[in-house]
Amino acid sequence: MIMKELRSNKITQLMALLTFAVFAICVLLVLLSGADVYQRLAGEGESQYARRTAVQYLTTRVRQGESVSVGDFGGLDALEFRETVNGRSYITRIYCYNGDLMELFTPEEGNFLPEDGEKLLKADDLSLNLEGGLLNVQITLPDGSVQTLQLALKADKGDAK
Repeated sequence: MIMKELRSNKITQLMALLTFAVFAICVLLVLLSGADVYQRLAGEGESQYARRTAVQYLTTRVRQGESVSVGDFGGLDALEFRETVNGRSYITRIYCYNGDLMELFTPEEGNFLPEDGEKLLKADDLSLNLEGGLLNVQITLPDGSVQTLQLALKADKGDAK
């Protein structure tokens, strides 16, 4: 009788241990699955943020600029905005350099390099074309997506170079 009780007790303990192990494995699988979903959503959120921010930034800058042109800056396409402050001419350039969208505000005269600018956000390439008051912008983001914009400039805002 004692042997039966010991065997029954061991089987009960083994069943409890097995139930706990199955429960622990299920919890672990749910946690791993949730972490994977979170990583995918976070990555997609970052990608969408980069796309929206790049497009919105370029659109806003072009609409705010008084004199918009496209030029060459160190062998790179650059959006150029000219303005006069206290009788002195300045130029703001927006361009892509070493995987970053950059902005550089300087006096118009001077010898500045692309690496002198401020990093705005990650971008692999910026291609610009200004024809007949229509600015075509193509920006390639780090995730490989390409955003294309066509912005109509007011007659007095753009000048092609």
